[in-house]
Amino acid sequence: MAKLLDKIAVVDIEATCWNGNAPEGMVSDIIEIGICLLDVQTGEISDNRSIIVKPERSTVSDFCTELTTLTPEFVEQEGISYKEACAILRKEYQTQSRAWASFGAYDQKQFQRQCGDLGIGYPFGPSHINVKTLFALKNKLGHEVGMDGALKFLKISLEGTHHRGVDDAKNIAKILHAILG
Repeated sequence: MAKLLDKIAVVDIEATCWNGNAPEGMVSDIIEIGICLLDVQTGEISDNRSIIVKPERSTVSDFCTELTTLTPEFVEQEGISYKEACAILRKEYQTQSRAWASFGAYDQKQFQRQCGDLGIGYPFGPSHINVKTLFALKNKLGHEVGMDGALKFLKISLEGTHHRGVDDAKNIAKILHAILG
């Protein structure tokens, strides 16, 4: 159970991807962890950060660069290991003691899969908030919508570059704040 309920860690990841199936022998790896903290009382968004992660089981494709703007060279130069990235989440964002949120279940499943595959401890506690589902339920939509659709519904401008974890985390935090309103 989450012990620190003052702030929610809002996370959005970008991972290696391809236009179609993964090439032979490659598995999707997280290459960016966008994170920020949403103050539950005030709605203030703080500690917005991009943690670039070097992929261990795949490479950044041209398709992935077009989608995320992350180039193989940038990821190689700026990236740290996945293990180090998980340690930052635990230590600097206290993710094992806080509720955490992402837009949909993809981020949670990718972390679980990659941690299991690489034998690295899962960096989050059990209190996950699926903002995509919560938004649809709160607004009685009958179906889920994408992050961009949720922002438009709320008349909130998309800030930054869509499909960059650092920017999407902040945009998701704005949606979550509107829900908690």
